[in-house]
Amino acid sequence: MTSSKVCPSPSLTQQMKFIGSLLKMLLCQSGREMALRWEVRLVLAAVLLVLCGAAPTDILYRIPEEQPPNTLIGSLAADEGLPDSGHLYKLEVGTPYLRVDGKTGEIYTTEIPIDRETLRDCRNLFEGDKCFLEFEVSITDMIKGLGTGPRLIEGRIEVQDINDNTPQFASPILTLSIPENTHIGALFSIPMASDKDSGINGVNEYFLNTGPDANQLFSLQVADDSGEKQPQLVVMGNLDRETKDSYDLNIRVVDGGTPQQRASSALLRVTVTDQNDNAPKFERTHYEAELAENSPMGHSVLQVRANDADTGTNGEIDYSLHQASETVQRLLRIDRSTGIIYVKGLVDREDENFLRFYVVAKDRGPTSKFSKVLVTINVRDQNDNAPAIEIRGIGLVTHQDGVANISEDMPIGTPVALVQVSDRDEGENAVVTCVVAGDVPFQLRPASPSANDRKRKYFLQTTTLLDYEQVKDYRIEIVAVDSGNPALSSTNSLKVQVTDMNDNTPSFSPNMLEVDFAEGNQPGDKVLDVLASDADSGTNAELVYSIVEPQATKLFEIDSNSGEVRVKNLLDREETERYQFHVAAADKGVPSKTGTATVVINVLDRNDNDPKFMLSGYSFSVIENMVPLNPVGVVTVTDADKGENAHVRLFVEPDNGKFMIQNGTGTILSSISFDREKESTYTFRLRAVDSGDPPRSTYVGVTINVLDENDNAPYVTKPSNSTYKYLTPVTAPETQVEVVEAEDIDSGPNAELVYSITGGNPYDLFHISPSSGEITLAQEFTRKHNGLHRLVVKVTDKGKPPRHTTALVHIFVNDTIGNVTLIESLVGFSLYTPLDRDIAGDPNYALAQRSNILYGSLAGIAGVIMVIVVVVVIRHRLQKDTKSGYQAGKKENKDLYAPKQGPKNGKGKKSKKSKAPKPAKPLEEEDEEAQLQKGLKFNLINDNVNDSPRIHLPLNYPPGSPDLGRHYRSNSPLPSIQLQPQSPSASKKHQAVQELPATNTFVGTGDNNSTGSASDQYSDYSYKANPPKYSSSKQVGDYFVNTDGYDRNIMWTNRVW
Repeated sequence: MTSSKVCPSPSLTQQMKFIGSLLKMLLCQSGREMALRWEVRLVLAAVLLVLCGAAPTDILYRIPEEQPPNTLIGSLAADEGLPDSGHLYKLEVGTPYLRVDGKTGEIYTTEIPIDRETLRDCRNLFEGDKCFLEFEVSITDMIKGLGTGPRLIEGRIEVQDINDNTPQFASPILTLSIPENTHIGALFSIPMASDKDSGINGVNEYFLNTGPDANQLFSLQVADDSGEKQPQLVVMGNLDRETKDSYDLNIRVVDGGTPQQRASSALLRVTVTDQNDNAPKFERTHYEAELAENSPMGHSVLQVRANDADTGTNGEIDYSLHQASETVQRLLRIDRSTGIIYVKGLVDREDENFLRFYVVAKDRGPTSKFSKVLVTINVRDQNDNAPAIEIRGIGLVTHQDGVANISEDMPIGTPVALVQVSDRDEGENAVVTCVVAGDVPFQLRPASPSANDRKRKYFLQTTTLLDYEQVKDYRIEIVAVDSGNPALSSTNSLKVQVTDMNDNTPSFSPNMLEVDFAEGNQPGDKVLDVLASDADSGTNAELVYSIVEPQATKLFEIDSNSGEVRVKNLLDREETERYQFHVAAADKGVPSKTGTATVVINVLDRNDNDPKFMLSGYSFSVIENMVPLNPVGVVTVTDADKGENAHVRLFVEPDNGKFMIQNGTGTILSSISFDREKESTYTFRLRAVDSGDPPRSTYVGVTINVLDENDNAPYVTKPSNSTYKYLTPVTAPETQVEVVEAEDIDSGPNAELVYSITGGNPYDLFHISPSSGEITLAQEFTRKHNGLHRLVVKVTDKGKPPRHTTALVHIFVNDTIGNVTLIESLVGFSLYTPLDRDIAGDPNYALAQRSNILYGSLAGIAGVIMVIVVVVVIRHRLQKDTKSGYQAGKKENKDLYAPKQGPKNGKGKKSKKSKAPKPAKPLEEEDEEAQLQKGLKFNLINDNVNDSPRIHLPLNYPPGSPDLGRHYRSNSPLPSIQLQPQSPSASKKHQAVQELPATNTFVGTGDNNSTGSASDQYSDYSYKANPPKYSSSKQVGDYFVNTDGYDRNIMWTNRVW
């Protein structure tokens, strides 16, 4: 950017005309006013001298249009040689496109972009004309003060064009008529494109795309027509309308902008018509006329004429406006036949000072020809505008509602306003004279004299010292007269108010006030009075009281007139014990002066606070089995009061002797030992009482939660050890077999149970879910798996250390279940079997396989003879089984599972009585399996054929037998076993009575657990039960096992039965 300074001087002729106009206005007054004309002349002469002695200064900046916001244009401080501090810069003219930094004088662009094509003064510029944006900035020296007056800087910004507009044709489809048989080389003008940009950014080049069918017929030539590029179509070949009557070409226009050119295209439609030899021709190459503004509508401006050498319709001409702006079309019209241009709208030179357009003359031939001519109409000014007087603030002096305020201590020459006088007319009509009318101590001083007579600026400044006590305000009238004939004038006025000086500060005596004030007050209570004095008089001595700190105004208020301080809210010593703030007394002078004093308020205590526990409720957790007099928790209580009002004592309510509390420490002690299974939660209240008068108290709830210890083992609720589950050999894997259900009266991890199979699963046939206890079949059964399976399931909790219990799950695998009594006897015998032995399937399977092989071999060797022998042997064995039965005197507790000698030579012998098992050696710590095997025996009874078999637990256990009865008394809901003394054989037989609930009683109802058929492979092993002796709901059974009649093929192995 560059700047330049221009210093034009007003001509003598303009100055004399100014004085003459002013005299002409003043001499038209009354005779009394005429006596003052010589004084007026002297004043005007002085004004003229001032005007002639000033030299204007213009600053010129250059900036491209469309710059982004906050683009720096120039720095007035640097350009004017002023420091960048100590001065106040204010933009007076130039908004909204510009802004000025108040400290540095730097000029910036704003959010509204400067668009060269839309600026009012740049819309009708000729090619090559420059576009300017004017601005004015006032500069006030803040160091010397307001009395030195501001300085006014005028300047201009040359807005340089950028390529921000695309050249456009008047229509997307251009039509051009060319007669047939036109000679080669003939030229036909194509309508020009227009570009809002100027210079190199305007229209630069045209390009023609003819296509293959017209490539040899047309070309493009660009001619220079009055500084504009005129595209012309050149005929390069013979045109025959009968062959083809139209051609569609594409014409493209490109501007010369950088860095990127803009372009657009239009369709050029060439129509081949009959021959029309001559185009119209204007009499002049340029028409120019002058039009007075405010001319009436219908007024003729000028006439354009064109001639055509053709005859008939080819020589008749129509006139029309061409490339006319919207303004031209709104203000002017042209007669189509005569070419006379008439006024169509109101022409105002102040809006449009010239009109520029083209007129086209076109003949009426079938292949019409046309030509155009440039027309320029200059609008002549008339004195139809009176001078305009604008009065506005300058620098630090602001105006409001036409009133300016100035202090009485301002020095002579202080400016109070900037007066701008302008006239929208031009020439002599715009030369304006401006004076201050009346006898007032103010005058006009040129602010920035310039060669622009239509707009002048003046400072309205004081000529003497002002005295508020003599004159408080002035009404200043400013008169402006132009030099037109007749002259036009206007007036404007400003009211200047003189303000009084305030040079005394209010003061308090004393300047620190302290008072005691008890808490628990009522809002609005008076605290104290403050009083200040001011040595000034009038409004400068009228005081207004206020509290300085905004925070203090939330609690206290002061009467602005009397200075009485009152409390707005309830004071609480516990929140704030001492308040200190400042009060101010400000006079009503301009500017106001203020004095301050310090107020101290001491808040006295009252017993207005209850004791307060730190928590709204307390919850403590203790472990069960804790010894008494141990601390279970600590509470904290406070009292916001002071002294005795804050001394607190604690009490337990209700005092049932279970808990006590220590005053001073707040520790809660237990007087009992806790058992969570009996009582898991204790609740009571604590009461806190202070020592105030009267005392205040508060309560808080306390909850003691007893935490669990793993002091209870799990117990099994399902299934009973004496029940069984029936499965067929074809049961599919993953089938659910049974679900072991157990409970633990502990809580948390101590009650979380884990299930596992610890015995009875040597073939891994079964799988149990550790979390749910669900037993499923893991693999398919084979023949050797038929029979009874006893699974030993261990249920363990997750306590530390863990506790566990053991359950027995019986599963009977067979095709059918015809002999229920045998199954029950097998289940009963399994309860006597130690848990470290596995009961899993058919014990005779291997022997049966070997026998089958032997019989097959004998059958192959001996043939029919051996078959007869076998039949005899089998019949002999069957007869022995029939004779076998119960023998009195045999002891029931004989070990039926002891191995027996097989028959020799096919003859059976009675087995000897097996000795009673030796008692197990006592151990200091017996595991669960050992305790479970303490000699439990079962008696089986069957009331009748239809009754469900029930298993009864004997009361007496032989030494070393598993203690399953004790186990089920403690871990299952089965009722205990009672002896029936009325039984006649109670001394010799095991007699038991058991009340079993339906859920733990096996009932043969036809399901897989109880039903079967006579084809059961274990039907030969059935046991006969004595008929029932009692018909009551309590079942009494006598059951004996004849070991001699028991099948000797059932035997024990080391691990598997």
